[in-house]
Amino acid sequence: MKTATLKELKAELSTLAPGQLLDICIHLAKYKKENKELLTYLLFEAGDEWSYIEKVKDFISEQFEEINMSNAYLIKKSLRKILRITNRFIKYSGSRQTEVELLIFFCKKIRNSGIAIQANTALGNLYQRQIQKIQKALSLLHEDLQFDYSKEMESLVLSGGK
Repeated sequence: MKTATLKELKAELSTLAPGQLLDICIHLAKYKKENKELLTYLLFEAGDEWSYIEKVKDFISEQFEEINMSNAYLIKKSLRKILRITNRFIKYSGSRQTEVELLIFFCKKIRNSGIAIQANTALGNLYQRQIQKIQKALSLLHEDLQFDYSKEMESLVLSGGK
């Protein structure tokens, strides 16, 4: 079975009645948690991006408190899980500024958590990849925003190891 293109889907959805669209949205939300999270963002959070960022930061902070610090493997596994969830929230927003804000927060949490990222190659590489992602996203922002975030980036790069 061939999957329809976005153009075909858009054309078909524009012909449907509002009740049918509602049924389709509910049907999509039933089967995947990500669909439900995306609908939640679009319906309730998209209007106030700063509030959304703060909620995600609170969630990230809670996840950092739950990290098992007994060995490097568990730390690495937990950090990857937190990063995967953070990237999912970034994807929902689609905003470069949200991406920069959340990734900087993630890197600050790593730095302030006491995790020795220099002692473990995998952790060091994970941290450096996030720094590179931030720099790439930052280069696509307006110059004023780039300047605002430059001080935070300097402290992350200097303390980031390697």
